[in-house]
Amino acid sequence: MEGVKGALVVLGGGESGVGTAILGKKQGFEVFVSDKGTIKESYRDVLIDLEIEWEDGQHSEEKILNADLVMKSPGIPDKVPMVRQLVEKGIPVISEIEFASKYTNATIVGITGSNGKTTTTMLAHHLLQKGGLHVGMAGNIGDSYAKMVAENDFDTYVLEISSFQLDGIVSFKPHIAVITNITPDHLDRYDHKFENYVASKFRIAMNQTESDYLIYDADDQVITDWLKAHPVRSRLIPFSIKKKITPGAFLEDKNITITIDNDQTTMSTETLALEGKHNVKNAMAASMAATLLKVRKETIRESLQDFQGAPHRLEKVLKINNVQYINDSKATNVNATYYALESMNVQTVWIVGGEDKGNDYADLMPLVREKVKAIICLGLDNSKIIDTFGRVVDLMVETYSMEEAVKVAYKIAERGETVLLSPACASFDLFDNYEDRGNQFKAAVRKL
Repeated sequence: MEGVKGALVVLGGGESGVGTAILGKKQGFEVFVSDKGTIKESYRDVLIDLEIEWEDGQHSEEKILNADLVMKSPGIPDKVPMVRQLVEKGIPVISEIEFASKYTNATIVGITGSNGKTTTTMLAHHLLQKGGLHVGMAGNIGDSYAKMVAENDFDTYVLEISSFQLDGIVSFKPHIAVITNITPDHLDRYDHKFENYVASKFRIAMNQTESDYLIYDADDQVITDWLKAHPVRSRLIPFSIKKKITPGAFLEDKNITITIDNDQTTMSTETLALEGKHNVKNAMAASMAATLLKVRKETIRESLQDFQGAPHRLEKVLKINNVQYINDSKATNVNATYYALESMNVQTVWIVGGEDKGNDYADLMPLVREKVKAIICLGLDNSKIIDTFGRVVDLMVETYSMEEAVKVAYKIAERGETVLLSPACASFDLFDNYEDRGNQFKAAVRKL
């Protein structure tokens, strides 16, 4: 494919699609962008400005099936007829990260996982930047990787990568891969088979060699079982908060110890900017990536202390009448909410609900018994939440708008307690997306 530039068709005119179009045009492809939905005006303007051909509201089959190469946006399932036809015709269908990686020689830190990947990506980027590396951050966060490659010349990239993006790779290979954890999520895209989703996450290491690294959570049984059954070639660098491990990172007496190539670093968790056990793990993963890229120990220690977390992830909004309001709108699955409840140290009024992705709330039961004094449901269908926790929590209220939910929480919460928005569900029943939900929460709290 190198050298022979042909027709590049981009399916989906969102962030990754338009990024791919920009890079494709720069690399001399004849680019056509096709979106069955509506392309946002801001993206349309970019395409028009660059004189890239596009359509929305339809897929022109003849034109698409004439492609030499197709980049499919991660939101489009492999099962749609258009994609199936392309595959049957033998036209390569790849993801944006696969396309973009062909046009850079940068060192890549690739981060995937069901939860924690955004925080770990931001944290790793922060550590590397503070360590003086010329580093960019892309993928599922901020600008698309393709756009970054087209417009910058970074030596290193930290990429947040979803399973959908990994499904479309062929030769993409991060020098350092991180798997934060694997819990059931998006199973509707994987024939409702958890093992298909796990296999998809592990594609991050499929092209790695003995000179590359895989950082992973050794406390995650799903990951350790998979590695036993499907060994990878890369060097394994595990982390744990339950047991001592070397090489790798472990937690003991509030201290993180990292050992790589017989070189040891110790850091106190007391000074970490982010709270909660899951953030100790995120800090371990990011710190090991930084250590492998030769960032000084002192820089890593300092940088962990001044890191500002990801928006909508356990974000402290305001304290009103000595009640802390926390926005964890990014918790779109049960596992993420588990971490949020686990890090609460006081009685909590919990706002939960939304579009359920087949949730099993049973895992949350011990935490809810111990920490939750009231549940405020915020969704169009709250029956499952009410059935699960109705006998455990004395006070349950159903609400249908963010403003209403926050007003009810304000009445219920007493001094020294916390109001936590951690929905454990997708947001599409009442909101545009989790950001919209989090922003509405923050606005409602500020109006109190």
